[in-house]
Amino acid sequence: MGTKRKKSESEAMEEYDDVVLDKKEKKKKMKKMEKEKEKEKEKKKEILPSMIKNKEKRSAVHAKLKHQKKVEKRKKLKARDAEEKRALELGEEPPPRKIPRTIENTRELDETVCKPDDELFAGNDADEFSSVLKRERIPKILITTSRFNSTRGPAFISELLEVIPNAHYYKRGTYDLKKIVEYAKKQDFTSLIVVHTNRREPDALLIIGLPDGPTAHFKLSRLVLRKEIKNHGNPTSHEPELVLTNFTTCLGHRIGRLIQSLFPQEPNFRGRRVVTFHNQRDYIFFRHHRYIFETKESKQSDSEGKNRKDGKGKKNTQQKVIARLQECGPRFTLKLRSLQHETFDTKGGEYEWVHKPEMDTSRRRFFL
Repeated sequence: MGTKRKKSESEAMEEYDDVVLDKKEKKKKMKKMEKEKEKEKEKKKEILPSMIKNKEKRSAVHAKLKHQKKVEKRKKLKARDAEEKRALELGEEPPPRKIPRTIENTRELDETVCKPDDELFAGNDADEFSSVLKRERIPKILITTSRFNSTRGPAFISELLEVIPNAHYYKRGTYDLKKIVEYAKKQDFTSLIVVHTNRREPDALLIIGLPDGPTAHFKLSRLVLRKEIKNHGNPTSHEPELVLTNFTTCLGHRIGRLIQSLFPQEPNFRGRRVVTFHNQRDYIFFRHHRYIFETKESKQSDSEGKNRKDGKGKKNTQQKVIARLQECGPRFTLKLRSLQHETFDTKGGEYEWVHKPEMDTSRRRFFL
């Protein structure tokens, strides 16, 4: 009694192995800790461009960091493409691509966003633009200026006349805008566009639907005329195709129909002209293009990478049709300021929507 049992050789060996494994695990943990500490030190030692006072050195460091980021991005893209290729070869579904977070797809929820089964689409037949959009009336546009015109104003208007079919320019003179609206109604115009200028530069557009309105006031910015666009094309007299994108809310839908009523609803596809109004973050970007079909010769190659030759020793070439866009101009950006019921009336007119500074509470809040 009281004597301790002697350990067998197998038990002693097991204990020895456990001690050795524990030591190895501790060593691994220590190495990891040391690596993490080294990384933290490197991060602390890393000099940011903003910390460098010398301009040349600062720009060199910035360019180096930018290049490193570009290389890392390329590596990630190559790895993703390799994974997709491997999955397709094995007959599996490729991994889903990540959707980047943007201001557009993280916008605030808006109750006025139109859906396909919305009642708004059913009421389109009774709005002010239905007669033009149903092709019961042909669009006829009157374009005029503010009382004090500028040097770039006439050039901009001459290009607008080429963009919008059946548009006519009338000098403003000293006439009041209400009298011009009445004259346009009598002459059976469907819309009136007023180009406002300030400091010799067009800065606003007023689009009035006739005879019953509405009136939309836009701020105009970043105007680039045709002659200022590199390798620009010259448009033809064919009626253009109209592309309206991202007008999703009730207000945006109404603005889209107002713009649509300026153009004929029967485009002539032989002219290859495209007019685009793209809404992004409540800025409406205008572009005017013509698409061109070009034939390019491409060399045929074998699986070994050698060019095929016919009996006479000439290389066989294959012709490919390539489509590209050529910008015709002008180029400008619109920002909606107000939408008024009926025709232009500053004193007694009712406003459907007016932009106010208090409304800009968030970067992710949009109205069109």
